[in-house]
Amino acid sequence: MPVSAAASAREILTRLHDVMAARSPAQAKLNQVVEIIGEALDSEVCSIYLLREGVLELFATRGLAPEAVHVTKLALGEGLVGKIAEQNEILNLDEAASHPDFAYKPETGEDRYHSFAGVPIVRRERSVGVLAVQHADPRRYADIEIEALQTVAMVLSELIANAGLIDQGGPKDRVQSTATVRIAGQKLVDGMAAGYAVFHQPRVTIEHTVAEDTEAERHRVYAAFDKMREQIDRIAREAEFGVGDEHQEVIATYKMFAYDEGWARRINEAIDSGLTAEAAIERVQQRTRQRMRQIDDPLLADRMHDLEDLSNRLLRIVSGQMGTAAQLGLRQDTILIARNLGPAELLEYDRRRLKGVILEEGSLTAHVTIVARAMGVPVLGRVRDVRRTIAEGDLLLLDVTEGSVLVRPTLPMEEAFDAKLLLRQKRKAAYAALRDLAPQTRDGHRVTVMVNAGLRDDVAALDVTGADGIGLFRTEFQFLVSATLPQRERQQRLYREVLDAAADRPVVFRTVDIGGDKALPYLTSNDAEEENPAMGWRALRLALERDGLMKAQARALLEAAAGRTLNVMFPMVSEAWEFDEAKALFEAQRDWIASRGRRLPSEIRYGAMLEVPSLAYQLDLLLPRVQFLSIGTNDLTQFLFAADRANPKLAERYDWLSTSILRFVKLVSDQAQAAGVPVAVCGEMGGRPLEAMALIGLGIERLSITPAAVGPVKAMIRSIDRSRLRARMADLLAAPPRDVRGVLSDWAAGEGVELA
Repeated sequence: MPVSAAASAREILTRLHDVMAARSPAQAKLNQVVEIIGEALDSEVCSIYLLREGVLELFATRGLAPEAVHVTKLALGEGLVGKIAEQNEILNLDEAASHPDFAYKPETGEDRYHSFAGVPIVRRERSVGVLAVQHADPRRYADIEIEALQTVAMVLSELIANAGLIDQGGPKDRVQSTATVRIAGQKLVDGMAAGYAVFHQPRVTIEHTVAEDTEAERHRVYAAFDKMREQIDRIAREAEFGVGDEHQEVIATYKMFAYDEGWARRINEAIDSGLTAEAAIERVQQRTRQRMRQIDDPLLADRMHDLEDLSNRLLRIVSGQMGTAAQLGLRQDTILIARNLGPAELLEYDRRRLKGVILEEGSLTAHVTIVARAMGVPVLGRVRDVRRTIAEGDLLLLDVTEGSVLVRPTLPMEEAFDAKLLLRQKRKAAYAALRDLAPQTRDGHRVTVMVNAGLRDDVAALDVTGADGIGLFRTEFQFLVSATLPQRERQQRLYREVLDAAADRPVVFRTVDIGGDKALPYLTSNDAEEENPAMGWRALRLALERDGLMKAQARALLEAAAGRTLNVMFPMVSEAWEFDEAKALFEAQRDWIASRGRRLPSEIRYGAMLEVPSLAYQLDLLLPRVQFLSIGTNDLTQFLFAADRANPKLAERYDWLSTSILRFVKLVSDQAQAAGVPVAVCGEMGGRPLEAMALIGLGIERLSITPAAVGPVKAMIRSIDRSRLRARMADLLAAPPRDVRGVLSDWAAGEGVELA
C-alpha cells in the first residue's frame, strides 16, 4: 500500500529517532530500522547494504533469508544494488529480474519477489550503502514512497557513520601521493597561471538529521533564505564588468533562482517530513544532483548547477559554517578548486590573488565560464578526482592552452613553466605592436582579418587587436545565458550597442544557431530525443519552423542597424531554397518597418554559412543570390568526415590540413571568386597560423577568428609571399603527400614564415 502523505515519512523518522537514541548495538539498531521501514511502506522486504572494504555487504534485512546477512556481498556495479551505489542513482522497478543488471543471489531467497526500489545511502557526497525494498506483487513504488526512502537513507548515513560501520573517507577523499602529476581537463577560458591550491569550500558536516522542533527548523531556513538573498543582491549591485551588461543578465538569472519559491517549498516539505534545516537542504540538494546526472542537455544542467551553488550557500548560512575560501580571504596567488561554481560565488574572490580556476565539472556555456572570461581568469574544467590528486596548498601550474594542470611540480618544471609564460607575454607584446599594422603579405596582398564574437565585451577586441571587424557575431549567446526567451527590445539593444562599439567597422550577425546540442529549456520540443543533435533540428531549420522567433530577431536587427549597413548571415544552409525563405522572412519584416515610417538600414547584405557539404553542389544557384559566403570549418569538418567533434576519440583524428578539407575549400573558393562573391573562413581552422597560411594559399582572402589568434595570424601573413605560397599549395593538391602538415611546415620554415 503506497504511503498516503508526508506524515508517514515523519512517523518513520520519529520512530528512527528513538532507535538512534537507544544504547543498543549498531547491528540491533539496523535490524529495528528494516522492520520499521518495511512496516511503514507495507513492503515484504527491506534490506540495508553497507560499503565495507570496497564491497557492499548485506547488513540487515526484513524478508530475505536471515542467513544471508553478512554473507551476501556485491561489488560496486554488480547487480541492482551495486549499480545504485556505483552510479549514486535511484532504481524503481516493477519487475526486477527483467533489468539487465539484475544479479540473482540464491542464498537470499529473493526469487519470489518482483518489485524492487532502491536508493543510495550518501555520506559526504559519496555512496556508502543502499537501502532497498521489495514486494511480491509487480508494482512501481509511488514517488512519495521513494522520497520517504531517500529521507530515511539520509538519517541512516548519520547512524552508520557514527557507529563506524562503513569505510571512512575512501580513496576519493584522500590524496594518494605527493609525487608530481599532470591532470588533463577541458579548455574553458584560455590562459596560464601559477598558484597554490585552495578549495572553494570545506564540506559542511551535518551532525543532526532528525528535527526536535519542526517550526524552529522552518524559521531557521526562512532566516537563512533572507540572508542568502541579501548576499546575492549585494553581489549583483557590486558586479563590475566594464562594457555592456550581458554578464549582469547572467547574475540576474542566478538571482532568479535565489528567489525561486518552488525551491523553498521543496525544502519546507522536507522539514515537514521531520528533517532538520540542514538535512532538508541537503535532501533537496541530493535530488538536484540526481536530476543533473540524468540531464543530457548541457545548458539545462548548467542551470541546475546554479541551483546547487545556491544550496551550498544556504547550507553554510543555516549551519553557521560560513568559512568559504572567499570569506576567509586569499593570502597568496591562488588556483581555486571546486566541483562547480555559480557566477556569484566567483565574484566574491579577490581578483588580485585569484589566478585561475579548476572545476570538476563546468562547460563552455556555464554562467561561471562567461563571468570568468569577463574577469580574465583562466578556467580548466572537467578535471576528475581532484581531491584524490590535489591537496590544499599544493603548488599548481595551470596551462589551459595545453588543457592541463601540473600538480606539485619539480623546480625544473617551474622554471620551464616560467619561461613559457614569459615567452607568451613577450609574444603578446609583440603581437600588440602589430595592432596598427595591416595584415599584408610580403608581396603586397591585403588579407582581411576579423574576429568572432558573441558578447558585447568581445567588441573591445577590435581595438585591442586592430582587427578589421567582426566576421561572425554569434547571436545565440544572448539566448543561451537567459532564463527566458530574450524580448525583441533586449535583442535590439544588444545589436545596437555592438554596432555602436564597432563604429565604422563591419559586423556580420549570424542568426540564432540553437537547437540540437544547444537546446534551450524554454524552447522545449515534443519530438523524441535526437541521437545526433549536431545534425538534427537546429539553426536555420529550427528558425524557419519557429518563424516567430526569427521574425523577432529580424526586426531587432533591422531596427538596431537603422541608417547603417546590416550584414546578416544564415547558419547551416543545406540548400539554396532555405536561404531564399530566410531572406524572404527578413524582407517581409523590412517592409513592415518601412510601412510604419521607421528608419531602415542604409544597406542590407545577406550571406550564408557553408557548413553542410551539400550546399557546395548548389553554389551555382546560391552565389547569384548572396552578397557574401562564410565557410564554417568546425561543423564542416565533422560533416565531411562523419566524425562527431564532441566525441573525444574523434576530436583529433581528422586533420584540417587533410587533402579532403583543402580540396573542398579550394572548390568553394574558386567558384565564389568566379562569381565575384567574397568568401571568408570562420572557425578554429583559420585561427591557427599554419592552417591560415594554407587557406590563403587556396585563395581565401578573409578570415574570422578568435581575438587571441589575430596577433599570431597577422604576424604569419606579414611574413609570407602569397604568390609563392599559392604555387606551392597548387602542387600539394595536385600530388598530395601523405603528411601535408609536415611538408607544409617544412616549406614554411624554409621560407622564413613566422609560425608562433
